[in-house]
Amino acid sequence: MEHPNHFFISNTEFVPAYLNLYSSGELAERAKIAVAALESCQTCPRGCKANRLLGRVGTCMTKRHAIVSSCFPHLGEENCLRGWRGSGTIFFSQCNLRCVFCQNFDISQTSAGEEVGAETLAEMMLSLQRSGCHNINFVTPDHVVPQILESLVVAAGKGLRLPIVYNTSGYTSQIALQWLDGVVDIYMPDFKISNTENAKLYLQAKDYPQVAEKAITEMHRQVGDLCFDEQGLAKRGVLVRHLVMPEDAAGSQQVMLTLAKISPNMYLNIMAQYRPAGKVSSDKYSQINRGIRRHEIEQAYQFAKQAGLWRFD
Repeated sequence: MEHPNHFFISNTEFVPAYLNLYSSGELAERAKIAVAALESCQTCPRGCKANRLLGRVGTCMTKRHAIVSSCFPHLGEENCLRGWRGSGTIFFSQCNLRCVFCQNFDISQTSAGEEVGAETLAEMMLSLQRSGCHNINFVTPDHVVPQILESLVVAAGKGLRLPIVYNTSGYTSQIALQWLDGVVDIYMPDFKISNTENAKLYLQAKDYPQVAEKAITEMHRQVGDLCFDEQGLAKRGVLVRHLVMPEDAAGSQQVMLTLAKISPNMYLNIMAQYRPAGKVSSDKYSQINRGIRRHEIEQAYQFAKQAGLWRFD
């Protein structure tokens, strides 16, 4: 895979972002501040103010410690992440969104899995590194940013040297992004829906379009356009996913226009794997209770190109 020089970063020059903060002591300080903030949690845009330090819960149903449903080398991610040895994926249970069509419903909206402390979560990262993974990929992490930070302090101290991928729904708070500035190498947000009414209906978050746009703008400010190394592996930048939905329920044209406004060089994965899942069998969601059609995928690509986007996975 070849890339123009401004989308290239040499392996000899690349250093994971968090290592500089670890060396200066800033990473440990941020982790301490973020964990203390769990006393009145506003980690995600829900801002529920639950005292998670005392075991109380809000939307995410997660207490003091993160719940991990699985941890493994993922060979199903984008080519630039999975490479040939896999993306070191850590799936967190629960999610701060409540997407009615979620294909990982049993993970994202339940507490299935194991509650883990910082030492255990750090060891999961180190184990993935030992297995040869190209990166550490945190999936649905928006409600456990403090826990991620404190575990990174431990993992960095024990030799973690892989890039960090922040694999998010896009429903990410600005305070979480402040804590993550200089920590994350690759942000991989969804931009799911651009229409507020559909966001309320299908995501149970009416403010999703505004939150996602603001979050992706800040992510891009922090890490810029996606850059690759000599082997075609992503090293730093933003990679946006957009799932095409039946009857254009996602409002794909506005999604593309918004992304192009943030950066015409935004790297984009237009996903065609929508299928009815979760709660969509209910009559309330009949608009999206079918598979995606070829012309709907083609239309999404047309919207992207018309907006000026040109970098596609």
